[in-house]
Amino acid sequence: MDQTKEEDEYGYNLFPERNRGKYKKNSIGESLFTFNHKCRVMLQFAMETSPYAKLLLSAMKSSGCQVFKDRHFSCEDCDGTVSGGFDAASSQIVLCQNNIHQQSHMTRVVTHELIHAFDHCRAHVDWFSNYRHLACSEIRAANLSGDCSFSNEAARFNFGLKQHHQECVRGRALRSILAVRNISRNEAEKIVDEVFDTCFNDHAPFGRIPHSKTDARFANRDYENRDRYYANL
Repeated sequence: MDQTKEEDEYGYNLFPERNRGKYKKNSIGESLFTFNHKCRVMLQFAMETSPYAKLLLSAMKSSGCQVFKDRHFSCEDCDGTVSGGFDAASSQIVLCQNNIHQQSHMTRVVTHELIHAFDHCRAHVDWFSNYRHLACSEIRAANLSGDCSFSNEAARFNFGLKQHHQECVRGRALRSILAVRNISRNEAEKIVDEVFDTCFNDHAPFGRIPHSKTDARFANRDYENRDRYYANL
């Protein structure tokens, strides 16, 4: 496939450092170093303290896909419209160091992308050819990462009552697909609708929708204690 076409169709144009041969480093090396250092510090904090991230990391290790920070995460400069991405070709999570400036944002992005990594680990996901697979993982990531929590939606001045969470998940999954695949909005909406109910109700490995850190802590506690429970049966 033509390389330019591949970049456009699969969203690699949003992550220019994925194609280092064509990407020029910013001449202000000190600024880049500062962004990169801050990104790595926030990543470490998220991995060590976030109940969302801790549960996902444990679940991936149990599934035979242990995550190593230096191998599976990369802090890079990205297009201004994205905060992160999962590169299935390299099994690597990209964190956009130029667009993530707060710890809460970093934690949410790490969680979102770890859900994609978890799906990549546990299922035979055809990221590049099967749009339904991609849509399913985007629905799960929006649903389980806290992207659509009440506090985050309030910060965006998005308010609603009946099924607001579902509509937020649907909208964010749709935008994610349109950002990385060259398909029409109508086609993307149809794909999301086809898989929405099944994927929205797939809460693995949390066992529930973690609407808050408290929910995530309970889910993480239950996951850590699962072997103890089965041992007592």
